[in-house]
Amino acid sequence: MFKHLNKDLPSSVVVFFVALPLCLGIALASGAPLFAGVIAGIIGGIVVGSISGSSVGVSGPAAGLAVIVLSAIASLGKYEYFLVAVVIGGAIQILLGILKAGVIGYYFPSSVIKGMLAGIGIIIFLKQFSVAFGLPDSYDFFHYSIKVMIDNIILAWGGLSIGTLSITLISIGIMLFWSSVLEKKHHFFKVVPGPLVAVIAGILYKLFIEDDSVFGIADSNLVSVPVPSSFSDFITQFTFPDFSIITSTEVWVVGFTIAVVASLETLLSVEATDKLDPRKRVTPTNRELIAQGTGNMLSGFIGGLPITQVIVRSSANIQSGGRTKLSGILHAVWLLLAVVFIPDLLNLIPLAVLAGVLFIVGYKLAKPSLFVKMFKLGKTQFLPFMVTVTGIVLSDLLTGIGLGLVVGLIVILINSYKNSHFLNVEDKTGDGKLVKMTFAEEVTFFNKGAILKSLNDIASHSNVEIDIRKSKYLDYDILEILEDFKTKAKNRDIYITIISDRGKFENPDSYQKFFNLKSNY
Repeated sequence: MFKHLNKDLPSSVVVFFVALPLCLGIALASGAPLFAGVIAGIIGGIVVGSISGSSVGVSGPAAGLAVIVLSAIASLGKYEYFLVAVVIGGAIQILLGILKAGVIGYYFPSSVIKGMLAGIGIIIFLKQFSVAFGLPDSYDFFHYSIKVMIDNIILAWGGLSIGTLSITLISIGIMLFWSSVLEKKHHFFKVVPGPLVAVIAGILYKLFIEDDSVFGIADSNLVSVPVPSSFSDFITQFTFPDFSIITSTEVWVVGFTIAVVASLETLLSVEATDKLDPRKRVTPTNRELIAQGTGNMLSGFIGGLPITQVIVRSSANIQSGGRTKLSGILHAVWLLLAVVFIPDLLNLIPLAVLAGVLFIVGYKLAKPSLFVKMFKLGKTQFLPFMVTVTGIVLSDLLTGIGLGLVVGLIVILINSYKNSHFLNVEDKTGDGKLVKMTFAEEVTFFNKGAILKSLNDIASHSNVEIDIRKSKYLDYDILEILEDFKTKAKNRDIYITIISDRGKFENPDSYQKFFNLKSNY
């Protein structure tokens, strides 16, 4: 692990600078203590990084779970109760890893996954407006009641903080200019992340602008992490779960939700990270679930947010030249040292800077070009995508994913219904019509309706050729339909030929031979 220290050490510093604002920003978006995001980042790096089989993946608090955390804390009523759900979620993840459920991510349609990320991005984006304007959370600019929205917009003018809004715009401007212009100019600007520059700009703004000026930032709009007087004092500031709620059904539902979504996000990130890895190393997914579950249990026990492997930090690690898991572990060590030794400096960061970071994160997850791309892919991709997005934004994450999966399944059934066979009807002078029916590669009971309708629509006195040479699998239900049609065909003077790799079966006698063989299909 120390073989490539010359590469992993500088990479870990870059990942630290990327992770710090994201840890704080995701905690802010989750409605959790900011310190909880740092705890998750530390455990994600040291604990998960040590157990995981991923060489370049970096774990920590994920933006994709912010919506779940926000609603779960509100519904459970206390952060200590929510921590119980995190512990439960971690235990379920370990169980999933032991049961070798690492392939679960491959069973979710791509359109639903993209819809999930886009829906999360929209919610993250919308939830930052109060922070960006320096207003209390009660100012909901996007309430589903038009009257409440208008009332809050009117009230917001009176409580608007010019300084907070200014640093929000400055932070967004720095990050956009950094990524779209400067990173293309020199490698240095790729090594030093834009969010870090935005954080430094926010600290300088706070230091040099008077608090009582019109452009000042109130202390209530700054990051607030505990400032320990000693390391032992630092230890006492962790939050611990209240297990008195362990018998509640609701906390188990939240725990199961965290386990499923965190596992899904991790597996998707693993797949993406392995593709980005220049050495194309493959991460063992079952071991990754066990590592993530262990990290989540520990994070829940000491007051941290849920953890997943995160593509933003992982890609930063790869781009910075990280070679082994030491880079991810060291970035967490730097996080730990920062909250122990320089918490006063962290407390100079305006919350508006973190809101700016989350604006960019939310936009990247739900950028308009993604919607255009999904639309161009056709309704089979666009419909599940949009249903998932709408369900998440208007309801909650599980509802949105569930609705998207249902629509995706309906689309599959419709396509299967349509594509079970090809039917061609030719006129044949004197001998009636020649009907050629070619079956698809796989024909299952989903196709019964379409095939039965086509057979029933065949006119009397026709010659029917059923070609199954392309078929790798014929469901027994389909064979029964064909056998039933044999009887109907006699009554309607329809002559049937079945063309198979096993031979050509024509009625009346040889046709029966095919059905004697059907158990082998």
